Amino acid sequence: MIRVTLPAHLRTLAKVNGEVALDLDGQVTQADILTALESRYPMLAGAIRDHGTLKRRPFIRFFACGEDLSHEPPNAPLPDEVAKGTEPFMVIGAIAGG
Repeated sequence: MIRVTLPAHLRTLAKVNGEVALDLDGQVTQADILTALESRYPMLAGAIRDHGTLKRRPFIRFFACGEDLSHEPPNAPLPDEVAKGTEPFMVIGAIAGG
């Protein structure tokens, strides 16, 4: 089971409270998680990554195990702790401004 945390605005959009649990087996990638998340919550399609290019939206970041994974290749394997469900895959809404 993969644990995914979403920022408040995406939890509201998906109508969920707290973490989202996804069932994925084997080595897990960002692309696997996002595809499963958008499949289960179609209203999130286009909110986290672009519809056409599937690239991460500019003010969305990905973290796991204390690491910023935002610039990692989407098909790179995530840490084992994420795949085992001991650590969450966190989708964070970046804050900008001055």
